[in-house]
Amino acid sequence: MSLPSRSSQPRRLVALASAAVLAGSLAACSTGPSAPETKGDASGGGARGAGGTQAASDAAARPTVTTNVARGAQGVPVDTTVQVSADGGELSRVTVSSPAGRLPGTLSDDGAAWAAAERLEPGTTYDISSVVTGTDGRDVTETSSFTTAPLTLDEQTFASVAPLDGETVGVGMPVVVSFDVPVTDRAAFEKQMTVTSSPAQPGTWHWMSDNEAHWRPKTYWEPGTTVDVDVDVNGVDAGNGIYGQEDREVGFTVGDSHVYEVNAQTHQMQVFSNGDLLRTIPITTGKEGFTTRSGTKVIMEKFESRRMNSETVGIAAGSSEAYDIADVQYAMRLTYSGEFIHAAPWSVSSQGSANVSHGCTGMSTENAAWLFDMTLRGDVVEYVGTDRPMTLDNGYGDWNASYADYRQASALG
Repeated sequence: MSLPSRSSQPRRLVALASAAVLAGSLAACSTGPSAPETKGDASGGGARGAGGTQAASDAAARPTVTTNVARGAQGVPVDTTVQVSADGGELSRVTVSSPAGRLPGTLSDDGAAWAAAERLEPGTTYDISSVVTGTDGRDVTETSSFTTAPLTLDEQTFASVAPLDGETVGVGMPVVVSFDVPVTDRAAFEKQMTVTSSPAQPGTWHWMSDNEAHWRPKTYWEPGTTVDVDVDVNGVDAGNGIYGQEDREVGFTVGDSHVYEVNAQTHQMQVFSNGDLLRTIPITTGKEGFTTRSGTKVIMEKFESRRMNSETVGIAAGSSEAYDIADVQYAMRLTYSGEFIHAAPWSVSSQGSANVSHGCTGMSTENAAWLFDMTLRGDVVEYVGTDRPMTLDNGYGDWNASYADYRQASALG
């Protein structure tokens, strides 16, 4: 789709823009037949006898085509589903085309009706061409056109999806769908967002906000699962005059089960892969005043080297706790608030015996490199031993609620 320039004017409600045309544009309309295309013997030769009985018979035999969008309609809402039906004949072909391409659709088995499989694009003119075969065996072609309402960028919301298409992720990875403009009709969108997996695993959506929805299975993904995500929201009414734009389809794979168990009291991390303990790593976590959160966290990002500055987590430059390290190695993000797992060669003497960090989980460079190499985005890190709880919305905190509680934030229940 070619995107319009973002308007500098206040957001206009599409519902207002289209209200004036609803009566005319969405009412079903019958279109009279165009000149018929002959099929078989069409040499009927005109009227027979007084009163033109043959002409009347021919007119009665001609089928009519009805659409749910009036011929020449302007400002048609983009959430309209085009429908075409025939009376007195059988549809053999329906084409709905625009500069954006053909609109896919399905013809009923009996040829009585056709329905579009997708919604419409904004500010676009569509041409409808329908071929119907009458009871006399002749083909009749009907044509019409209409134009949809334009939308500014402020009246459209676009989705982005994590994981990425083709990515291999850990067993704790949620599906994350983010919208750049808020969705207030969550139920309408959730009906159009599906997650399917092989093997099948139950799961649910959970709206973190009007701009973000997550989906997680009831328990951690089974290793080797393939997952398909279909965000079919193009043209869907998001509420407040906003409409979804551009569908998203993503497929990803779940890798081995990596679960890392961290105990802030014993200062140890146990690394499990597919249930087998691979290594126990001495670590240090947050000291008093910077307590590391307990709960289930998920690896969100990985960086071979990352600058870490205390000002980004609210510690002012020049204070006794300030830091600015240009090249922290093997950093893996756990929370939006700034908790990472990373190499901490400066605290090796405390690893395994004391908590001395500002909330991150530090380990030796050798252990950090080994862990970094095996870790996938979506791997699980389970923390115990502190009185500061992890929350659902601080990163991929989706596992810090029971499945029943998590499901309550679905718009569909």
